[in-house]
Amino acid sequence: MSTLYPSLEDLKVDQAMQAEARAVPRKPALPGQGTDSQPSVLYPNLAELEGYMGLSFSSHEVQQNLPQIPEGASGLFVQLVQANTPASLVGLRFGDQILQIDRRNCVGWSTDKAHRVVKKASAEKIVMVIRDRPFQRTVTMHKDSTGHVGFVIRKGKIISLVKGSSAARNGLLINHYVCEVNGQNVVGLKDKEVTEILATAGNVINLAIIPTVIYEHMVRKLSPALLHHTMDHSIPDA
Repeated sequence: MSTLYPSLEDLKVDQAMQAEARAVPRKPALPGQGTDSQPSVLYPNLAELEGYMGLSFSSHEVQQNLPQIPEGASGLFVQLVQANTPASLVGLRFGDQILQIDRRNCVGWSTDKAHRVVKKASAEKIVMVIRDRPFQRTVTMHKDSTGHVGFVIRKGKIISLVKGSSAARNGLLINHYVCEVNGQNVVGLKDKEVTEILATAGNVINLAIIPTVIYEHMVRKLSPALLHHTMDHSIPDA
């Protein structure tokens, strides 16, 4: 299975190839061929990554373009999706980012202000612009012979991974909250209930996870009882 980043072995092979290319004398160019061709390598040099294909990957640019949400930030996210409501019927999900409400840019609004605007909006139709879970990560895993995928959760958060398990091999991350199991929303459920859902699921598990800083920002003012009893936890249609 392909991975997102090169392995240590790949990097060593690439370094050896680059060193060999520098040490071996270059052959004379054939007629009609340029003299500036270079041997192919697996990965670009680190210096080239500063401006790769017009994109800057310097640490400064990454920090500016991928900021963390600070404590007390007012980014608007969908906090609750109740079962059998228009929101659930149109596919609105916990963790979606709200960008506009009735053509009004709501980036930077407080949750209270957003609620007031929604309450005053038309009873027939509310138009929203939504960014599909910008901080979500989806990981696909396979159960082993004992029926496990290899992670431990506590109060909905992934706290550890089993070495060599499918969860570890496929990029599951600790300090993330589990939002969905095979498309079923599990936000607010007890760990025992999530474990039962995992146990009764098939051999292939698709897990949707969100970083702790984002999750805690969304549920900071919501009671566990509200999440547990009001949130839509229905099993999605196949």
